[in-house]
Amino acid sequence: MKRIFKKKILITVLAVTIFLTGTAFKNDFFEIAKQLEIFTTLFKELNMNYVDETNPGDLMDAAIKNMLNDLDPYTTFLNEQDVETARINNTGDYTGIGARVQIKKDKLIIVEPYKGYPADKAGLKAGDEIVKIGNINVADFKENASDLIKGASGSTAEIKYLRQGKPYTTTITREEVQIKAVPHFSMVDKSIGYIVLSKFNSKASKETIEALRELKADGAEKIILDLRGNPGGLLREAVNVTNIFVPKGQLVVTTKSKVSKYNKTYYTNRDPVDLEIPLAVLIDGSSASASEIVSGALQDLDRAVVIGAKSFGKGLVQRPKQLSYGTQLKITISRYYTPSGRCIQSLDYWNRDESGKAVKIKKYNEFKTKNGRKVFDGGGVSPDLELASSKKGAITKALLGENLIFDYATKYYYANDINDINTFKFSDADFKDFKNYLNKSGFKFETKTEKALISAYKTAKEEEIHSSIESDYNELLKNLESYKGKVIDEQKDQLSSLLTNEIVKRYAYREGLYQYYTLFNPEIKTASEILKNPIKYNGYLN
Repeated sequence: MKRIFKKKILITVLAVTIFLTGTAFKNDFFEIAKQLEIFTTLFKELNMNYVDETNPGDLMDAAIKNMLNDLDPYTTFLNEQDVETARINNTGDYTGIGARVQIKKDKLIIVEPYKGYPADKAGLKAGDEIVKIGNINVADFKENASDLIKGASGSTAEIKYLRQGKPYTTTITREEVQIKAVPHFSMVDKSIGYIVLSKFNSKASKETIEALRELKADGAEKIILDLRGNPGGLLREAVNVTNIFVPKGQLVVTTKSKVSKYNKTYYTNRDPVDLEIPLAVLIDGSSASASEIVSGALQDLDRAVVIGAKSFGKGLVQRPKQLSYGTQLKITISRYYTPSGRCIQSLDYWNRDESGKAVKIKKYNEFKTKNGRKVFDGGGVSPDLELASSKKGAITKALLGENLIFDYATKYYYANDINDINTFKFSDADFKDFKNYLNKSGFKFETKTEKALISAYKTAKEEEIHSSIESDYNELLKNLESYKGKVIDEQKDQLSSLLTNEIVKRYAYREGLYQYYTLFNPEIKTASEILKNPIKYNGYLN
């Protein structure tokens, strides 16, 4: 096998070198050919002569990932399994157990079972930890553990899992799973329709149109389009969704690149469904990419009032490039610009700070909407009305990142019975219990100020002047700890809302959560109030 591998490497080196050097002078690729030849000869020598056995696949995977790390996080290498995952995200169809899962260290956690799908039928619930699938222990599986739950439609798997520390066993029969781009639409009241658009897969515009038409048939005279948490997807579908509400032939987005063939303008090419219906769009810090194309275009064209919190700020466009053996390179090819000329990109990956982190773009340029309103680039779409309830503070992000809101909801679910979820309220006593839970969990949150203070004290120790500032340093740390305790109380409304959402999902699935939103969600209530007041609505657009 080693001899065959050596032979393949030599052939590859020769072929690539001939190809590149044959076109080097014409295309100015001599430096690329040189560096590629150096790398392939190094790779050959390393695998032939290293003291222990090497895994060529692992070495190459690490080399590729480290090379791409110096670019942006969206330029990535996709192996065969990654390519299949990308296909699923774009089409919304796959075969599996019908649940959102999370890999946490060597654990496979059920985050959300989809109602009526195999995981739900088998009795799995959010918070369950899958420890064994068939005869394979998840902790011993070195690849992506989520691959273990995939399989052909009709195939079965015995699952061993832990629930609240106790072991259980169930059998799951896999089936085709359809992930809807529009998982929910309903009437908020007699005149306002509500559409949740959760991703921009190939069905996004079709499902949005169907939802809009059904809502209008039910009496909707105004629409709330919810793009909160929508990470984006297909650019063409962003154009098609925008087209639902704006005329044919309208510029929606422009892409600009150093490669001339990627410089494109995207116009609407269909007849709209409704040009007049008052429209409110909800966004937050997790609305990205295609979500920002839609919200940014509708804002620039003064077609909708945008409500919530500033969007994520992803103004970079990727395209998959086919490589050998079924792999792909997803590569950033251009930046996109909204109709007013804004680039929404928030982070500058090509000018990093001393620690190597991308810096936020600080230079903001002013642009004008169709009606002459001021809008700015360089950091996501800023809503026309920013709501405190939509903006996640640093401590909230830390709690979400540590899964403490998710874990507390799991604890709450098994300790409480709720008969009517639409009457559920997360009480002051519940919030107090949550704070006690955080204390027992050992949750530690380090502010930027705290990090800077610790770094300064470390420098002082190196310079041997720390003894003169030690008492002040300890007092500042004590004050910061006191401040962090107060911040949790200051964020009570937002944290209670996030906890409520997670708890409601446990009892009523995601469908029940969206229905709960229409009754109690503050962003939807604000959007409804604006839509019902034509003077206020038009005031935001003019």
